[in-house]
Amino acid sequence: MKYPRRVHITEVGARDGLQNEAQDVPATVKIALIERLSAAGFRNIEAGAFVSPKWVPQMASSGAVMDGITRRSGVTYSALTPNMQGLEAALAARADEVVIFGAASEAFSRKNINCSIAESIERFRPVADAAHAQGLRVRAALSCALGCPYQGEVPVAAVVDGVRRFADLGCDEIGIADTIGVGTPARVAAVFEAAASVYPLARISGHFHDTYGQALANILACLGLGVARFDASVAGLGGCPYARGATGNVATEDVLFMLHGMGIDTGIDLDLVCAAGQYISDVLGRPPQSRVNRALAAKRATASA
Repeated sequence: MKYPRRVHITEVGARDGLQNEAQDVPATVKIALIERLSAAGFRNIEAGAFVSPKWVPQMASSGAVMDGITRRSGVTYSALTPNMQGLEAALAARADEVVIFGAASEAFSRKNINCSIAESIERFRPVADAAHAQGLRVRAALSCALGCPYQGEVPVAAVVDGVRRFADLGCDEIGIADTIGVGTPARVAAVFEAAASVYPLARISGHFHDTYGQALANILACLGLGVARFDASVAGLGGCPYARGATGNVATEDVLFMLHGMGIDTGIDLDLVCAAGQYISDVLGRPPQSRVNRALAAKRATASA
């Protein structure tokens, strides 16, 4: 099978990975994590979210974080912006890209934001227009594309409809997310093939959670279609509040080990990513969720002994 020669990884650990942490993570720690990730070679890093601190208190320091990082040439630092107020804060923080979001599940949309999918995505039109007017890239995330905690199965047609609506907003990239980690390779392939019928495949990305241990297999299925853009989270940071015991985002280290083993270039240094994963895991007081990180650490310990 012919796979992409190069894959782009968007590192989401500092935002999506940390946003649900119960313990306070100081801005200085987030800055140090982002600096380590920048040094590892990532070209796109989610650095924060300009959302209500009432609902996502962990992201209240996003302005300070983005102000404190050392900007590296060629690196896109992005921020989640749910509304015009969030966009204004992102502009003030000198974000390079804004992330908007919607759901493929009607039940999820109505349960969480009390409106339909169509209404929720249309609310982002002024945000997308204003961001583009300021020269910012706009990336969209379509959650619950492979399954929903409320309605169960999500029709492929619903995913296509969501992609089409985001495309109508002029989004530069659309991420298809398996929010609760229930996707399996055949289903994932069908969903991504259908999405590519209404939006360029080169601008579609995959966002997988590893709740049922299927994330790497699902990424492999996407690679077989030619998908070359994925989100991943250092040390497997993150969780899913809708699936008890879920491990959350697929670990960046595990994705890199697979890609590099397949001869696919990422431009990212795996050893430096492992070091960054160990750093933030030590701060949080637990081992990295990444199996690769743990295995390489054990290998190094054996070699040094």
